[in-house]
Amino acid sequence: MDKSNHGDRGNSQRSSSGAILKIRLENFMCHSNLEIEFGEWVNFITGQNGSGKSAILTALCVAFGCRAKGTQRASTLKDFIKTGCSDALVHVEMNNGGDDAFKPNVYGDTLVIERRISHSTSSTVLKDSQGRKISNRKEELRELVEHYNIDVENPCVIMSQDKSREFLHSGNDKDKFKFFYKATLLQQVDDLLLGVDTKLKAASALMDELEETIKPVEKEITELRGKIKTMEKFEEIYQQLQLLKKKLAWSWVYDVDRELKEQSEKLVKLRERVPTCQDKIDQKLGEVESLREKLTSKKAQVTCLMDESTAVKREIECLRQSVKTATREKVALEEDHRHKCNNIQKIKDRAVRLERQIKDIDEMTIRSTQAEQSEIEENLSQLKLEVEKAKALLFSLKEEEKMVTEKASVIGKEIALIEDKIRDREKKQRSINTHINDLKKHQTNKVTAFGGDRVITLLRAIERHHRKFKMPPIGPVGAHVTLVNGNKWASAVEQALGNLLNAFIVTNHQDLITLRSCGKEANYNNLKIIIYDFSRPRLVIPRHMVPQTEHPTILSVLNSENHTVLNVLVDVMGVERQVLAESYEVGKTVAFERRLAHLKEVFTIDGYRMFSRGPVQTTLPPRGRRPTRLCASFDDQIKDLEVEASKEQSEIHESRRQKREAEVNLEDLEPQMRRLKRQCTQIEKDLTRKELELQDLKNSVAAETKASPTSSVDELRLEITNSREEIEEKEFSLQKLQDCLTEAELKANELKTAYENFIESAKSKVDVFEEAENELKEIETGLQSAETDKNHYEDVMKDKVLPDIKMAEAKHKELEAKRLESNEKASIICPESEITALGPWDGSTPIQLSAEINRINHRLKRESDEYSESIDDLRVTLEEKEHKIGRKRKTYKSFREKLKVCKDAVDSRWKKLQLNKYDTASMLTWGFNKRLGKKGISGQIKVSYEDKTLSIEVKMPQDATRSGVRDTRGLSGGERSFSTLGFTLALHDMTESPIRAMDEFDVFMDAVSRKISLDTLVDFALEKGSQWMFITPHDISMVKSHERIKKQQMAAPRS
Repeated sequence: MDKSNHGDRGNSQRSSSGAILKIRLENFMCHSNLEIEFGEWVNFITGQNGSGKSAILTALCVAFGCRAKGTQRASTLKDFIKTGCSDALVHVEMNNGGDDAFKPNVYGDTLVIERRISHSTSSTVLKDSQGRKISNRKEELRELVEHYNIDVENPCVIMSQDKSREFLHSGNDKDKFKFFYKATLLQQVDDLLLGVDTKLKAASALMDELEETIKPVEKEITELRGKIKTMEKFEEIYQQLQLLKKKLAWSWVYDVDRELKEQSEKLVKLRERVPTCQDKIDQKLGEVESLREKLTSKKAQVTCLMDESTAVKREIECLRQSVKTATREKVALEEDHRHKCNNIQKIKDRAVRLERQIKDIDEMTIRSTQAEQSEIEENLSQLKLEVEKAKALLFSLKEEEKMVTEKASVIGKEIALIEDKIRDREKKQRSINTHINDLKKHQTNKVTAFGGDRVITLLRAIERHHRKFKMPPIGPVGAHVTLVNGNKWASAVEQALGNLLNAFIVTNHQDLITLRSCGKEANYNNLKIIIYDFSRPRLVIPRHMVPQTEHPTILSVLNSENHTVLNVLVDVMGVERQVLAESYEVGKTVAFERRLAHLKEVFTIDGYRMFSRGPVQTTLPPRGRRPTRLCASFDDQIKDLEVEASKEQSEIHESRRQKREAEVNLEDLEPQMRRLKRQCTQIEKDLTRKELELQDLKNSVAAETKASPTSSVDELRLEITNSREEIEEKEFSLQKLQDCLTEAELKANELKTAYENFIESAKSKVDVFEEAENELKEIETGLQSAETDKNHYEDVMKDKVLPDIKMAEAKHKELEAKRLESNEKASIICPESEITALGPWDGSTPIQLSAEINRINHRLKRESDEYSESIDDLRVTLEEKEHKIGRKRKTYKSFREKLKVCKDAVDSRWKKLQLNKYDTASMLTWGFNKRLGKKGISGQIKVSYEDKTLSIEVKMPQDATRSGVRDTRGLSGGERSFSTLGFTLALHDMTESPIRAMDEFDVFMDAVSRKISLDTLVDFALEKGSQWMFITPHDISMVKSHERIKKQQMAAPRS
């Protein structure tokens, strides 16, 4: 579009419709009653701040249907009502003449819009030129606005002061993009297409849901078709059943025929076995007779050979005994000979020793003198003295070693005692720490004191299965009881009640079973459960039934909000008869000396338990310490245990210090012990050596003293003579023995040779006998086997073959009778020709056919029960459903096609919108350059639809570098104002509307920039030809006067 077109259109449309003729405000914002008439071209409205200038534009926006938030001046319409008034009125008169008039036949040349606002409602009325009400529908107003393209939210139509600050005076590229996107109506088109696309998706989803609704009907149609097809098969199956019944009747006949054939074949085979079996019997009988004859002759032969063999064996045995006797005699002589040789050798050795001894005596006699005797005695005295000294030193070292060893043993025992002490204290400390941890855990959740973490798991299981219980279980018991007077009796009460504190209470046996299963689920297997009637009231115990004493009973120091728990403690534990005492002596007096009636047991604070059973008085000592779980607060116990743990730790440190000192002392003693042991060992060796030397010396002296050389030598020589005579005698006897041994060897060898020769000669006779004896045994075995086989075949013939033949013949007769009977029955059902006409028999048995008939009968019965309707009814129902769903399918298909058309149209418009976006950006840049070119400035506008930014580049003529300034804040004030104005007018040049308004567009301009901007705006407005409204608080005297320019001054605001 060019300037000439704008001028021509402006001149030709000066009286065209859409221009605002007059606006009247009543009780609107700051105006009580305001009426302003507008010129058809350019209108300037000026006034001081607070005079209500901007309220005029706000009123126009409200009149044309804008929401309160859209004006950016209020959140609701009732906020526009002047303070102190009940309602407000906006009255707008528009020119509705010319060719572009809105329903001229209805409204005439002038159209009136009245918007009345109250605190509760608002209404819009459209009137004609005569003031008559035409419509009050919002759709009529929306149609009017769309007809004239008066989009009051478009900043190029109505630019309020907020929009002016937001868009014109902002350097943010995103704000400029929003201004551009709204002004060019691209945002409106974009939102419209998004809305349409969303509705199309919703419609498509609705169609999916509708199509899903017919799927059950389609499934029913498929099932109906299946039923009809199945029922059409019923007749075919019924005919098949009748045929099977006929085949079954004749199958009995054919089955009997098959059995008859098999029985006949069996009978033939059995009869064939008779001659075979008889032949076997005759054969075995012949073998028996032949073997008996052989056995008789062989027995006679063996009898003769047995006599010969017996004589030979007897002679062999005599020879063997003779050989053994000779051999034994030979061995005895050899042993005697060897013994005599050894004796002779011993005597010879003895003679040699005696001669050597005589020689030694002679030499020693020559050597022995008086001087040697003195020296020996001196050596003997010296050795005795050294031995005594060594014994004394050894004794002192032994004593010292014993003392050191005893000292080391004492230290070792001391270390062992300290280690035992440390272990005991560490064990005690671990126990105390365990108790502390348990108490801290119980402090967090008291329930864990009565069963640990398993109780928590059990309670959760009970909560999950609470519907299975008749009454909720109570437990653990310890969690439901408290002590009345502090923690004084806590340990005694806990010792008395014991594991009962961990127990649960149920109302009946079924609940016990359920609770037991919950316990297994929670891995709490040893759970103690008590059955008790929950409906029983609190037990009232008469005073005469409790022990009469000033000491408290367990029942008197316990409290529970649940009376069932107290009842269980009374009935199960007898707590009303268990008395508490402060000390052992007091407890002993109460339990044994006072003889109180109804007294069951006495428990003391320090853990003693006392009771009497007849004349027997029993006192049980305290058990190991454990934390008292019934305490109201565990803090004191935790503090006491921590102090005790600290003391134990100190004792452990002290004991370890003592142990280290003892170990150091023991290490100091060990080198001394090793030194003493080495010295003792060395001295013992020296003492032993010296004692041996002393003993040898004594022995040699004694030997020399005893020796009488002359008499000893004579005795020895006489003994040598006797030995030689004995040797001669022994050698003579040995010679005789050698002769006897030679004779014995010859005799033994002769007997052995004779035995071997006889054995060789008798071997053939023995072999003949043994062979005959083996043959006899074989004949006897063969005879026995043949007789066994003969007896076997006779038994088979008697017990097996002949009875089987009789049974087979009887069975054959029975089958023939059965065949005749089955044939008669089958002929009654149908003639055999019908079965023959079906073709060869397939070999089906009666059992198979019966099973098939039963299966078909079951199927017919099941399907007849399932399909109770007739096939005609099913066909009618199918036809109705197909007709009904056919209509729906056609309708849904039509809807789908229309949705596709709409989708294609939206896609096409999306594409066109993308093209228009880039065309609009190009047109904006062209218009911007056109406006800047009037002052010799060039520029460029870059629009990024992806990043939603709009950047302005301005190139000043004096800039030699030709580099663009992207941010208008980098320009001077006048340059920035003119470039912003050029951007705004370029957008105005691209939009169409009969009216345009700008509020406080020049607030941030200096005088020069304002003058240039006003002149430019006026020229553009006169050129554009639309109705323009400029609102500013500044002086407008600089605006040139023109017949088409109307200036109006707002009254000053009242103070």
